[in-house]
Amino acid sequence: MAFDELIDLEAIAKALEASPHYRVLRKLAPRLPVLGIADEETKLGIYVDTEATGLDTARDEIIELAMVPFRFTPDGTVVRVLPAFNKLREPSTPISAEITDITGITNEMVAGCAIDPDEVIAFTRDADLIVAHNAAYDRKMLERFAPEAFEHKCWSCSMSQVPWREQGFEGTKLGYLATQFGFFYDKHRAVSDCLAAIELLASKMPKSGRTALDHMLEVARKPSFRIWATHAPYELKDVLKARKYRWNDGSDGFPKAWHVDVLRRFERQK
Repeated sequence: MAFDELIDLEAIAKALEASPHYRVLRKLAPRLPVLGIADEETKLGIYVDTEATGLDTARDEIIELAMVPFRFTPDGTVVRVLPAFNKLREPSTPISAEITDITGITNEMVAGCAIDPDEVIAFTRDADLIVAHNAAYDRKMLERFAPEAFEHKCWSCSMSQVPWREQGFEGTKLGYLATQFGFFYDKHRAVSDCLAAIELLASKMPKSGRTALDHMLEVARKPSFRIWATHAPYELKDVLKARKYRWNDGSDGFPKAWHVDVLRRFERQK
């Protein structure tokens, strides 16, 4: 008989949690559906995550793509999580040892693998919202890979459009946030990252009592403006970085310049 069949591990975990000297992390479990809410009352979101050969959105290539659909209500309740799309892709150049260390994906794993853009288009066709943790990166990667699937979709970001710091969190990295909500998962694999992020969106924030998804949707619904610092002198780059400006290399048809996105009434995004 297995050890965990002889001893009630959950009872031990609860006993530890009752003490101020311990914190318990549980492995992320499949989220149970919320009963009594029909699909007609919900929207379809797709959480996406890409692993790639690097961070250059203009040149690096996707080596893994995960898309996890989920049903949600307009007030920010995750109703149910649907079966995922997950595929590997062999890039035109070998995967570096550094990327393998980060992602766990080797050249042998992707040999002969491909992702059909038409499959991606079909999978995302009915989506009302695409979500990513750091959508500024994943959106560029995916719009370059399958523009018909992603260019005309509404996007939201669970990293920048949720007020994590206002709610008492010291960072926005997915792994850190997971531990703050009491769970762990297999990090840096695309489907696991998506499922962990959806769990975070479904969770209630410690100060507001609202779900992270509700906060994200509130920000996503507001008009935003992009301000370009065209012709900014090179010596101002550190000042612009400190003010959360990002560099655009011009490969997407927009100016080769620093830019920042701000909300209506020029309230800066957190």
